[in-house]
Amino acid sequence: IIANDQGNRITPSYVAWTSDDQRLIGDAAKNQASSNPRNTVYDAKRLIGRKFTDSYVQSDMTHWPFEVVEKDGKPVVRITTSGKRDFSAEEISAMVLTKMRSVAEEYLGENVKYAVVTVPAYFNDAQRQATKDAGTIA
Repeated sequence: IIANDQGNRITPSYVAWTSDDQRLIGDAAKNQASSNPRNTVYDAKRLIGRKFTDSYVQSDMTHWPFEVVEKDGKPVVRITTSGKRDFSAEEISAMVLTKMRSVAEEYLGENVKYAVVTVPAYFNDAQRQATKDAGTIA
């Protein structure tokens, strides 16, 4: 297991945007979540591959400090640092995967072209495909 840039062997799936529009991923994003809750995204796997009207999405939305809106029937996260920008769960997951790729490349000293990404056993086909899409984006 490769340690991340913070020296940790586990990287939280958090993405945040600061007031000056800097994007933070992993530990850096999680560490500032309490001071910037509206623009700190986590739990993307709870959105990935689901419809906005899904009862799980609707229930989860009541617990998150960040805004989730509907776009083409799917839930997207709305970030409001410099204007409004919407990101799908696949895009958020891809940002985390891109960070992981960067950490691995720095450690190995070479480009990483392939990775194994696991999904929970309870994911349905749409969620599995959306996770594959996130990997392709990354």
